[in-house]
Amino acid sequence: MRVMIVDDEDLARDIVREYLASYPGFEIVGESSNGFDAVQAISELQPDLLFLDVQMPKLNGFEVLSLLDVRPKIIFVTAYDSYAIKAFEVNAVDYLLKPFSRERFGQALMRVTGTDAAAAHDDIDTLIRSNRLPAAPVERILVRDGTRVHVIPAESVDHIEAQDDYVTIYAAGKKYLKLERLSDLETSLDNRRFVRIHRSHLVNIERLVRLETYAKDSRIVILTDGTKLPVSRSGYEKLKGLL
Repeated sequence: MRVMIVDDEDLARDIVREYLASYPGFEIVGESSNGFDAVQAISELQPDLLFLDVQMPKLNGFEVLSLLDVRPKIIFVTAYDSYAIKAFEVNAVDYLLKPFSRERFGQALMRVTGTDAAAAHDDIDTLIRSNRLPAAPVERILVRDGTRVHVIPAESVDHIEAQDDYVTIYAAGKKYLKLERLSDLETSLDNRRFVRIHRSHLVNIERLVRLETYAKDSRIVILTDGTKLPVSRSGYEKLKGLL
């Protein structure tokens, strides 16, 4: 099994490398110390298994995953237990809390190979029970464009439009196409700032200039840049509660 290690700490990578040396069925094909380099390396090397830190410079572990076309199996390796639920929401195989023992490391590998799928069950249940807090809204949106990655601060987004399985993000006079459903993006953004005014439109209410009625029960919002967007009945009810 081809393995890649992504962690900004040299010691952490050393430990994974040392522990993994005891398992002949695994081959380390690459390492990265930051998220940007990791995205490119994973795409080129196509590992079967990824040991992935959460908190790293430039991009965090979850942002790295969001930019991958094909995801390998994931074992998160982190000093923070607060990301456990999110880790299993993205189908991580296991979640190793630093510092971890050789035995715990071995359990994670057994889960990867399927030889003992329940080996880390108690650890995972404990993490999930102790971290049932809502995830913090994302502060930036990442869009991959070939070999480039656009990092868009959430506060700079004007509005977002659904286009089947894609969304078009309008921000600071530019637009970006991202493979993600509007409903998924909506749940990750701050609901005090972003409002779903229509099944196809999510709006930053700080960009809203006025709400107009142009026919019976038909309304539009006008944004600071002059953009006009339709407002559904449910969207209108949401706006009334915020404006």
